[in-house]
Formats: sequence, structure tokens, C-alpha cells
Amino acid sequence: MSAAERRVTALILAGSRGPDDPVARHAGQAHKALVPVAGVPMLLRVIQTLRQASCVGRLALCIDRPTLAQLRDRAASDLLADIHVVEPAGSPSASVRRALEELADSLPLLVTTADHALLTPAMVEHFCAAVPAEADVAVALATATTIRHAYPDSIRTYYRFGREGYSGCNLFLMRGSAAAKVAAFWSEMERHRKRPWRLVAAIGPLTLLRFLLGALSLEAAMRRLSRMVGATVRVVEMPYAEAAIDVDKPADLTLAERILAQRGA
Repeated sequence: MSAAERRVTALILAGSRGPDDPVARHAGQAHKALVPVAGVPMLLRVIQTLRQASCVGRLALCIDRPTLAQLRDRAASDLLADIHVVEPAGSPSASVRRALEELADSLPLLVTTADHALLTPAMVEHFCAAVPAEADVAVALATATTIRHAYPDSIRTYYRFGREGYSGCNLFLMRGSAAAKVAAFWSEMERHRKRPWRLVAAIGPLTLLRFLLGALSLEAAMRRLSRMVGATVRVVEMPYAEAAIDVDKPADLTLAERILAQRGA
């Protein structure tokens, strides 16, 4: 996205799996988004980051009202001012579709998650600036090489294309009317998020075979996906290993706090 284009609306997904979420249970919290990371609830860290990103114009938050009330008790009033609240739907993709319907002039829409505690303004700005002009939807990925070089002990889910593995960075940019088609396709696919072979199988048996043989490039996969959903989907490769580290399990919480301590030092 060029600097000449208007700033994006940023949507933070803060739905909950309840107190059975492994991070919430580990921290003794009812909602993972309220779990402190280096002393600050992780959701507040994401809000602060997006407030500081020059490419973000307004904020929307997908969260239930009781958790929002608890969040207000822990945040400065100006931090949560003017945030449009969207009630969570049954899944992340359904919540995005609801936000697209509820928010006036919602596109371009940047989507991220409440557990992205290591997100920085530089990451957000890099992503928005690097989105190809033709993309209806862009997805941020980091390579296994980048992540393992910085954090060799971090366990992530990798999608292998060609000779490289890629991990999601919980950053998406939706723009143009065709973006809604991708959200609908996401609804079908998200239950297979942790099983990449099933994601590829949904695209077709030949594609699956190429994936298993290590012959499917990321570019070819995006072309195939774009044809399937009727929208142009592109990838932005992130040079930041931390962009792929969300707080999804107690070990991630420990790692995130170590990284934040190093940043502070």
C-alpha cells in the first residue's frame, strides 16, 4: 500500500476459548486477552501498537462486553477512546465478516489478533507498505529460516512450499469488494488451520501431490487460491521473526516476556 492511500481500519480479534484456553488457565485468567505479558495485558499491548502505527486510522475491537468492561478497568480511558466494538461471532472468519458488514467504509481493513503481544508499529507499517497493488487480500508470513535463526527453540506451525517453510503472522489486509469472498473461503478452511495438508487438499489433489513432493511454490499456491476464491491473494514476507510469535501456549508467554525484557534492555 502506497503512502498516498488513506489509512486503514484495524480490527483486533479478541474472541475467547474461555478459561480452558491453555494460556488463560496457566495465568489464572478468564480470558486470554487479559493475560499480562511483562506486566501489561496482551490486548492492551496490541492496541498501543496500532495506535502508534502511522498507517492505521481507526480501531475496531471484536470482544465480548464483559471482557471489555474488565479491560476498561485496566486501561487509560484515552487508549480505548473511539474504538468501535464488534460482538464476536462463532469463529474468527465470521467475526471478520460481521465487522465488514457493521463498519461503515470498512475497507481497507487490517486484521490482527489480541495475542500478538510482540507486534510493533514497524511490523505493521512494513506490512501495509509492502502489500502489492493488485492484492484484494494480503497475508503476512515469515520464513522458517528467519524464525529459527532468531529463536531456534520456538515451536511454530510451518506450511512448506518448495524448499522453505512459512509461518503465519496474524496480519491480514483486506481491500476491494472481492475481499469478502476470501473471508467466506476462510470460514471453510479455518478448522484445518493446524493441519496444513488438509488446507492444501481442499485446493485439489494435484496441488496436494505437489505440496507433498515439495514441488509447490508459494507463488503457485497463491495463484491457485486466487482462482478458487475469485480474488487476488498475495503474500507479504516479513523480515521480523517476532511477527510470527503469538502467545498461543504457556511456552510462548515465557518467550514473549523474554523478548520484551531484551527490548527493554
